[in-house]
Amino acid sequence: MSDNGGEPEATARLQKLFEGHRLTPTQRRIAHCMVRRSADAPFLSSVELAELAGVSQPSVTRFAVALGFDGYPALRRHLRDVVPAAAPTGDSSYNEYQQAVQAEIDNLRHLSSLLADPGPVARAGQLLARSRPLPVLGLRAATAQAAGFAYFARKVHPDVRLLDEGGTLLADRIDAAVRAGASTLLCFALPRHPREVVEALEYARGEGLTVVTVADSTFAPVARHSDLLLPAAVGTGLAFDTACAPMLLGRVLLESMCDALPDAQARLEEFDAKAAARGLFVE
Repeated sequence: MSDNGGEPEATARLQKLFEGHRLTPTQRRIAHCMVRRSADAPFLSSVELAELAGVSQPSVTRFAVALGFDGYPALRRHLRDVVPAAAPTGDSSYNEYQQAVQAEIDNLRHLSSLLADPGPVARAGQLLARSRPLPVLGLRAATAQAAGFAYFARKVHPDVRLLDEGGTLLADRIDAAVRAGASTLLCFALPRHPREVVEALEYARGEGLTVVTVADSTFAPVARHSDLLLPAAVGTGLAFDTACAPMLLGRVLLESMCDALPDAQARLEEFDAKAAARGLFVE
């Protein structure tokens, strides 16, 4: 079966099923796999699910019991009742590159469905706007997402600090942001999740920062160290993950932050005037 992303309704129902349960890291891995394969989930055997999630078959059984079912067959029957069958995905003659693009389109559709409730993004925008300075964390695969956000955010926010290097200095840089008055840290967290990111978020919260995280799933390892987690799925059909949805969600957060900054428009106009005077752009 190809990993072509789940339909938004199927994904939402799966996530609702898992909410409110205290899951172990292994069980969160299974849940994450089922969300990413939501169209296939009601039809996977316990062996197939275990293989896809990279866990043992007994772990799948324990996962089903943790959700309140007698075993995995009962969970699968429940999924077939409550998760709608996937709609046809289109032309089966798509090559692997086209399939990767179609998977990203599905991820963007899912993100659009999540944004039907603008409340979490609006709250995040307010938190980011109030934090002076605003530290933005992203390591390894998430470095580009964090750097892109920071680049544009600096045009409207007076003090944005990009944290894109790990190591022993990371905690020092968080400390410096806290001493300067930071109240919120924005994190971009994508697979594979570096241990340093999890530890940095735990440390940041311990220092009193509110953590807003853009992650690939509500079951990502960073979830329990985040005060507000905004999910945006990544594509897995190519050798390296694709992250169109997290990038777009970052831009949506920028828009929300601008809405909460009363002088954002004035700052943008000032930048445009200076750019024109310097002949910064060729257009």
